Amino acid sequence: MSTSTDIESTGTLGPIRQTYSGNAEFPPMTHAYKNVLQVVRETGLLNRARWFYAAVAAGILLALGGCITGFILLGDSWFQLLIAGALAIVFTQIAFLAHEAAHRQILASGPRNFRLARILAGIVGMSYSWWDSKHTKHHGNPNMVGKDPDIEVDTISFLDEDAARSRGVIRLITRKQGWLFFPLLTLEGLNLHYLSIKYLVTKRGVKGRWIELGLIALRFALLLTPVFLLLPLGMAFAFMGVQLAVFGVYMGASFAPNHKGMPIIAPGARLDFFTKQVRTSRNVSGGWWATWLMGGLNYQVEHHLFPSMPRLHLAKAREIVRDYCASNNVPYTETTLIRSYGIVIEYLNRVGLAARDPFDCPAAAQLRRV
Repeated sequence: MSTSTDIESTGTLGPIRQTYSGNAEFPPMTHAYKNVLQVVRETGLLNRARWFYAAVAAGILLALGGCITGFILLGDSWFQLLIAGALAIVFTQIAFLAHEAAHRQILASGPRNFRLARILAGIVGMSYSWWDSKHTKHHGNPNMVGKDPDIEVDTISFLDEDAARSRGVIRLITRKQGWLFFPLLTLEGLNLHYLSIKYLVTKRGVKGRWIELGLIALRFALLLTPVFLLLPLGMAFAFMGVQLAVFGVYMGASFAPNHKGMPIIAPGARLDFFTKQVRTSRNVSGGWWATWLMGGLNYQVEHHLFPSMPRLHLAKAREIVRDYCASNNVPYTETTLIRSYGIVIEYLNRVGLAARDPFDCPAAAQLRRV
């Protein structure tokens, strides 16, 4: 006995409709995922990579020590803005580690990973509880309307209906949001700090609330005290501005290529796990340099299929997944980093058209003149 389900979503090429069919008790793609998961396990790609993460941690500590040393040696100098940018890069790399710890990629047990993630997030100035609450929902239903918080409105609109509902200044931004996306990312660092603190202060029943608030407070005290004590006031504000701007751009530019511009799944649509994760995710080519730059997020397809897989093993998993996608006729998306940014900008600009007045377009203006 077989069954078929119509799936309708909108992607970068407009409406997409496909019909998935198979045995009612064992859909073909579910079978494919179980097979690929078995191969991955037998290959040892889900095993911990402790020495790798120890080396990454040592590199981050060395870089952080270099930033502190440079800050002390430079003193009252505008070259401190270079230190601010470098510090932002280090914080982003720590955020990548926090992301991996939250996915249980680093240590052997879940509780140890979660404790590590909470500490690392605190060092960055973010709430682990806030991030985990939204990121878990995202992984469960990527790009699904009403279930993925990553496509909800936060200045930027990712859906036509959200763009059409925008008002005031936000509406003006939405109209050109593709071109404004990267400039707006300069404020994303500040936004991440704000949302984290807001969640911890206002949300009920947050586990580890006071620990996280304490970590964030300690983090800002250790950062702001030397900056405002040792630098002139104007330079201190410039230092923090650069640090926040670079951090926001780096974080946003690392996460944006993953799903933006990929198919949007309609509410209530039912897809099997393998198809859902692969169709809505985009890999970034480049190999080892992209992996270091993006903390493993360049292998987004494999990360969504195997969230607990260490960064070190994602490249090998990619070869296995690509073969399965080819044999099961499932689209596998991979492009360059620059091209992915172009896709994101194009997609956001197209969504932003919904925020324009119906008579803004040239064709409508021509009709009015007639």
